Amino acid sequence: MAQNDFISGVPWRNPRDLKTLVENRTTYTLDNCELNIFETHQQADNVNLVFGDLVLTTMLRGKKVMHLFDKPGFEYVPGESVIVPPGEVMNIDFPEAQWDNPTQCIALSISKEMIENTFNMLNERFSERLLEQGWGLNLNYFHLSNSQDLTEIINRFIRIGVKERSREKDLIASLALKELLIRLSQTQAREMLENTYRQLASGNRLAHVAEYVKNNIRENITLNRLASEACMSKAHFVRTFKNELGMTPMDYVLKERLKLARKYLLIGGFQIQEVGLMAGFNSVTYFIRAFKQEFGVTPNGFKKVTNA
Repeated sequence: MAQNDFISGVPWRNPRDLKTLVENRTTYTLDNCELNIFETHQQADNVNLVFGDLVLTTMLRGKKVMHLFDKPGFEYVPGESVIVPPGEVMNIDFPEAQWDNPTQCIALSISKEMIENTFNMLNERFSERLLEQGWGLNLNYFHLSNSQDLTEIINRFIRIGVKERSREKDLIASLALKELLIRLSQTQAREMLENTYRQLASGNRLAHVAEYVKNNIRENITLNRLASEACMSKAHFVRTFKNELGMTPMDYVLKERLKLARKYLLIGGFQIQEVGLMAGFNSVTYFIRAFKQEFGVTPNGFKKVTNA
């Protein structure tokens, strides 16, 4: 998880204002949505929470164990988000929450009308999608690692909800909410691609490109080559890839190389230059710079921390 993929802090409640130590709630109401900030200051189990609208929840601090859809519980930590449909009960445990180690998260409930209007507009204007039938939210991918662009728009929305005081606040929030839904759909598309590219590679152009990148990560991968693998013109390929996945094809290649480099560093036993070469970097200087930008620490610093 990249350092800049974490959500910025939001204000804590004054201890004197806390009405409960478990899921103490602060609410900011806007047109088409409601921003809720929850704080928990003591261990607790089987805390139920439900909303009437679809909810995007994002962890800020601490850890929860979330139970959804009658499935086994999963750990929920900062750098992650969960999408919950209307009426679905979230059953939550707080195994580590204490007064000096509280848990904090946001829950953004979004009106059905805003969701439908946003995705109807996208399906009218940008109807060509290769991984999904159309724009929307896929609840098969409800537990997500936040991408950088999703994190940025969530951060911006929090600032609008908590700090914005202008008369245009609701209009600004509505525009940000549309972008948030787009980024959320693109993040889900990337998650889907990561989980299904092998099954889809023979019949889906983007999945085939993803498989090609992973199988040839140490080679000199060019944009022309990727467009050729997709059987598209370069301009059409770049536009389709970015619209659907929220990043350029070459950004995707870079992130795949950085993920592989991180994996080698976790295994241990390799020199930094070796790791860069095995992950497809021809320049160790560029590798170090890109790794630090993505993960907030140099490869050598990461290696020292993980092997300590």
